[in-house]
Amino acid sequence: MGDDGGAHRGEAPQLRRRLGCSDLREVPEARRALRELLRHWGRPGSSEIAELLTSELVTNALVHTDRDAVLTATVSPRGLRVEVRDFVGRRPRLRAPVADDGTHGRGLVLVESLADAWGVRAHGVGKAVWFELNGGAA
Repeated sequence: MGDDGGAHRGEAPQLRRRLGCSDLREVPEARRALRELLRHWGRPGSSEIAELLTSELVTNALVHTDRDAVLTATVSPRGLRVEVRDFVGRRPRLRAPVADDGTHGRGLVLVESLADAWGVRAHGVGKAVWFELNGGAA
């Protein structure tokens, strides 16, 4: 499978996209690609939440690392799993937002409050930050 987001017969629908180093134009493009993948998925509002949380993870990966990242979103009967893998081992910190800090520090708080599950896992070089949404009945 390439970056086109298509799935082969018998596989779960999936989006896989390489995100360019520090290129914040990738954020709206990732949202658009996810919206296309989720066109017929979940209960009303599920895809909008998925887009918001995905944009938070993509933004974090692009702002807090100086490397490329990889976005993977997979739809299965259990729901949606989105993972953003980067190549920097430093783990993200969940921190309480500070009132006079603008919009900084709220991304993982949103993920924690809106996702059904989320986490960080280490891999060979770097980490993957992920979330899951069950989506409910379509």
